Amino acid sequence: MDQIVEFWNRITSIQVIDIIIAIGIIVFFRILSGTFAYMIIRIFKIKSKKAKEIKESAFFRPLKIFFIILGIYLAIVFLKVPLQINDYVMDIVTKAFKIISVLEIAYGLANSLTSKTVLGKKIKKKISQKMDDTVFEFMLKIIRIIIYVIAIFLILAILEINLTGLVAGLGLGGVIITLAAQDTAKNLFGGLVIFIDKPFAVGDWIEMESYEGTIEDITFRTTRIRTFENALVNVPNAIIADASVTNWSKMEKRRYKTNLCVELNTPLEKLELLRAKIEKMLQNRESVYDDSIIVRFDQITDNGINMLIYTYTNSVSYASYVKEVEDINMKIMRILKEENIELAYNTKTVYVKN
Repeated sequence: MDQIVEFWNRITSIQVIDIIIAIGIIVFFRILSGTFAYMIIRIFKIKSKKAKEIKESAFFRPLKIFFIILGIYLAIVFLKVPLQINDYVMDIVTKAFKIISVLEIAYGLANSLTSKTVLGKKIKKKISQKMDDTVFEFMLKIIRIIIYVIAIFLILAILEINLTGLVAGLGLGGVIITLAAQDTAKNLFGGLVIFIDKPFAVGDWIEMESYEGTIEDITFRTTRIRTFENALVNVPNAIIADASVTNWSKMEKRRYKTNLCVELNTPLEKLELLRAKIEKMLQNRESVYDDSIIVRFDQITDNGINMLIYTYTNSVSYASYVKEVEDINMKIMRILKEENIELAYNTKTVYVKN
């Protein structure tokens, strides 16, 4: 209580003008923080003339926050003498200001290094336009992690923490950390294998033993799969690296196969005509590969004569493939109707002994 009274007496004894100036500094930087951030980004982005593009920059928000914090810091520095703030408190305030500045700079740099930002696109253009998007995104993630690691070391240096002792301490607990992080290491290695082998990329439709869906993201530890039930599954990279993965998005063509079983009493002339019409119908379709067409009566069964229809179509996506199959089936049914040919059904003859 005595300390509060002493602090209040100290405040009331200083000139009111000092408090007004300090508040003015804070308000000044708060109001003009956006303008200052805009001007700095505008200086480094000479070609950009659109205000909206500048304000959407990854550095705009961190710079704006920096100038607000700078205003508060300068106000405290200005009040150091009037409020008789001791050096210990000022040292804490200065360190806090430096730490926040480092974090904001790191945040701005990390956010500017994505495949969608202007800086990210420029980097990819200089490296190689043909680089796979997934590999490039993985590289940017590594750079962002490095930025945050550097920021952590800078913060430790600001806090005057002995890095040598810290490293030695980490060395003593290294064995424990290694044992605890075995699964994480496996997943990281699995992620590296995925990026090197490139069995799939973001947006691909894959199928595994337990999962099937579209790849949404590939991180260091897991791969995110959006299933056809619209659920999001995080699969550890170690599991994917050891699993057999079918990438349906890499299909260049899809197979159409069906069997028609016509009645045994169908005349041979009609069978030949049916085969010829179906084959011609398939040949006339632009979506069907002519060299893959097979239309043959391959089996004679107890129920009827089986016709194998086999070909490949360039309709790769599931929706277009289903539509293609439907269209081919409808045309086959029309041919059967035109030739008055009936399909056979599984039948059994049962004799009843009296």
